[in-house]
Amino acid sequence: MFAPTIASLLLLSASATVRASSCVAFDASWNLLAFGLDGKDWFAGTQDTWSGSGQATDITATGRPAFDGTGTTCYLSQYTNAIYVLNGDSKNPSSLYIYDATAKSWSTQTVTLGSFDTTSFDAILDHDTNVFYALSQGNLFSLDMGLLKAANSTPVAWTSDEQSPYPSSYQPVMALAQNHIHFLNVPGVAAGSADIFVIHYSYFQPQSQAYPLPSGGAFPATYGQATSFFQASDVQQEFAFIPQDSSAVYVINVETNTTQQLAGPTIKDTNATYFASINSLVQLSSNGTVSFLPYQEGNTSVNAAASWSIVQSLASAAPPSTSSASASGTQTASGSSSTGASSGSTRGAPAGGVIQVGLVLTSLLGAMVYLL
Repeated sequence: MFAPTIASLLLLSASATVRASSCVAFDASWNLLAFGLDGKDWFAGTQDTWSGSGQATDITATGRPAFDGTGTTCYLSQYTNAIYVLNGDSKNPSSLYIYDATAKSWSTQTVTLGSFDTTSFDAILDHDTNVFYALSQGNLFSLDMGLLKAANSTPVAWTSDEQSPYPSSYQPVMALAQNHIHFLNVPGVAAGSADIFVIHYSYFQPQSQAYPLPSGGAFPATYGQATSFFQASDVQQEFAFIPQDSSAVYVINVETNTTQQLAGPTIKDTNATYFASINSLVQLSSNGTVSFLPYQEGNTSVNAAASWSIVQSLASAAPPSTSSASASGTQTASGSSSTGASSGSTRGAPAGGVIQVGLVLTSLLGAMVYLL
């Protein structure tokens, strides 16, 4: 005699976890945008509205990517007020998706990859030229976006510009400031220092640049995430570096060649991603929690006392999952500095909600279960 109830239990016990891939960005008016969060896209407004009782606005529109790619990343083209999305769709990994933040519309730009590896790279979008620069498999690539705020019919192409001076094992940490690309965690480069590529001259500087803390300490030579603080209209002058252990936030100023240490994220998440505006550093954790650290350029005392908070308007609209990192409490900056040795890590995994999918098994499995 068959026992369908037992077979049913076996069928229901099998499940798989599918993780969506989200990203956050700002538009040119410093409104926070969250893409692919809980399967939708959201407009959260400016920083002064994040802690209220209101909810973010659903801006999900047709033509958007699926946000199911690996290592999805978003970039603000400040001059065009557009968001560029790389690796946004697993079925079209070579495509670049453009969100026109003014028209609130999506379009898909065809991209010619050449030898560019979409599965292994780090990239920045240069402020003045609107050109992507990416390090992939030891080579420096560029992708000229012109002034695109919507896709056109002519493909754009990744161009292999030159071989970098770094070994193929180097996992790049790239940051943009003053039209220079700063490479952190470079093998052989001391803690607190960065290698520099001068974009306008296509030139790797032969010497590293040091950015010491006031105490004489240094940010660690380790893998992590980096993102630039925007200016109202000019080129970026500062970038934030967050080591993978989330122990602190280091803000590097390339005008003064100094570093300030701020509070590390409350959520310690090795897969978190970050995006900065003119007055906020935002973290998107792998469970979909969006948090922020307020920031005032040049105001060291206010920044040192700042603490992380949840973007409540997004948490209300798209509640985080409970399957991974969760948020609780706040954390303020400490006066200590740190140094560290180089260590490698994988690129941040996709962030977003978790969907439980029951596996559908064949009737043959049920036929194997008998009640004796």
